Amino acid sequence: MSTPKHPKGLYLIFATSTAERFSYYGMRAIFILFLTHALLLDKETAASIYGSYTGLVYLTPLIGGYIADKYWGIRRSIFWGAILMSIGQFLMFFSASTLDQVELSHMLMYGGLAFLILGNGFFKPTVSSLVGQLYVPGDQRLDSAYTIFYMGVNVGSFLAPIVCGLFGETGNPEDFKWGFLIAALFTVLTVVLFETQKNKYLIGPSGEPLGVLPDALRKQPAAEAAPAPTAKTPKKGQTKKYIFLGIMTLFLLVAFNLLFGNDWVSIGIFTACIVIPVSIFMDDSLTKIERERILVIYIIAFFVIFFWAAYEQAGASLTLFASEQTDRHIFGWEMPASWFQSLNPTMIVILATLMPAVWNALNKRGKEPSSPTKQAIGLLLLSLGYLFISFGVKDVEPGIKVSMLWLVGLYFIHTLGELALSPIGLSMVNKLTPIRFASLMMGVWYMSIGTANKFAGMLGGLYPEPGKVKSLFGYHIETMHDFFMVFVVMSAVASLILFLLSKKLQKMMHGVV
Repeated sequence: MSTPKHPKGLYLIFATSTAERFSYYGMRAIFILFLTHALLLDKETAASIYGSYTGLVYLTPLIGGYIADKYWGIRRSIFWGAILMSIGQFLMFFSASTLDQVELSHMLMYGGLAFLILGNGFFKPTVSSLVGQLYVPGDQRLDSAYTIFYMGVNVGSFLAPIVCGLFGETGNPEDFKWGFLIAALFTVLTVVLFETQKNKYLIGPSGEPLGVLPDALRKQPAAEAAPAPTAKTPKKGQTKKYIFLGIMTLFLLVAFNLLFGNDWVSIGIFTACIVIPVSIFMDDSLTKIERERILVIYIIAFFVIFFWAAYEQAGASLTLFASEQTDRHIFGWEMPASWFQSLNPTMIVILATLMPAVWNALNKRGKEPSSPTKQAIGLLLLSLGYLFISFGVKDVEPGIKVSMLWLVGLYFIHTLGELALSPIGLSMVNKLTPIRFASLMMGVWYMSIGTANKFAGMLGGLYPEPGKVKSLFGYHIETMHDFFMVFVVMSAVASLILFLLSKKLQKMMHGVV
């Protein structure tokens, strides 16, 4: 008996996600080069802006998801998310078109980023949730459906740097606008495709239209309907909780203000990444076992911040390294530096079956590592990737470009690290989280990635620049070897500590592996 075909709505979601991811990764591929080569910002400032943008991109889905669930519904959120992102991409195009008017160009750039961040907040958390609604609970096709959806994301992120880099990164700063324009047109394509086809294909297994009403207003079956709420007087414990969280928030705002000055993006991101998890942890409904499991998620999320802070140098410092210090000539033709950002999605597709096969083989022998240990392995591989490229640049004289094979090798090792860490982390959050906190905890997990992206921007600011003295905790960074060794040590130390904690964390998971 053959397996039934997937509903056609899956392929609409596939195409919509491909177009939207093309837009995001196309803009991201040339963004750091636009900041440094067109707007002529120093690398430290450019890295900070890049980190703020990518950090907020992972924070706003918490707000957008809440609005979609409570008020708008999925369809409206996807539409307005894509519209806002379209406006953002066109503002980036206009920014790159007015380079001779410095203040206007900067203002348009910041406006574009604001619209892209807000739009992504509505789009990102909603489109993927439609996949599961196409199938009845327990449908065996669901895993392959999410695989198809994930392939769409990687198709978009593979093609985007190639196309936008080809037209935007030509060596002429005025041509960046064409890369942004292409990204804008793909965002418009997302809107047109979704709006013209949604009524025809976004149909649930019972024939009902999907994503029209917010979850809060959808009719529940009588057997699943929640009991009517009863009036309750505020508990003293709840009052104390809110007072504690208020004092904590105020303290963190002051502390981070002293640390970061008036960088309110950093202050907001780092404050939120502490206050929101603490507020969940203090929920009175949590049992002792649930609280310990959530604590495991928090501990691992903390270490994952170091992974993504190093990994996300791909769009910032590693792109600058590819542009300035990598020999990109192939048979006399010079490859755009932004194309290196297509390596990771390509390798993801090729190697996607490798890690599961390794874990399955170890499982059959009774030697499969626990989830925390797999996270530690991912961090170790990240460290090894930077160690590999640090050998390539060691003792290289300024102005001498190194072979692109060093960057290719780094991306290969980092992709293995991502496959060891990222899917396992998402699965772990799903397994350990009480079902009533499922969406919120997934948001917290992504929030840790947002925090990592902002941290990545800060670390990217250490990129060596002539005439500037840069240091980290007394460690002077004068060469690319010095710079890469920061990530070697940071990732290795985080990996070692997580390895040492893994048995304790496994015990706190109470049987979940």
